[in-house]
Amino acid sequence: MKNFSSEISYKTARSSGAGGQNVNKVETMVTAKWHIGNSMFFTEEEKEILFVKLKNKINTEGFLQVSSQESRSQLDNKENATTKILELVKKALIIPKKRKATKPSKASKMRRLDDKKQQSEKKENRNFRI
Repeated sequence: MKNFSSEISYKTARSSGAGGQNVNKVETMVTAKWHIGNSMFFTEEEKEILFVKLKNKINTEGFLQVSSQESRSQLDNKENATTKILELVKKALIIPKKRKATKPSKASKMRRLDDKKQQSEKKENRNFRI
């Protein structure tokens, strides 16, 4: 995994929610922004994959933006936001394995047909009640 955390820029703001005086005067919420198109760590193909897979999280200027306000510490929130971006990119670049087409085995075909026959007999028996 490429560590592109040096390209991430940060912006702080006041967190919302409970926290009393700490929330009112300390900017603990951190927004991490990373411009995918300007990255020197990824090839053009990797950037294209990132744009496609993360299109819902990328704004109109091409920034992948993540916020964190879980902690009361700005440093913890900065680390958390960085981790979130790194995880998003890591998951987006994983290429899933191709599925190999397989045929059902003879035993599984027989089991399916036996189950169908039993079900048919069960329903057929319902019609012969007096």
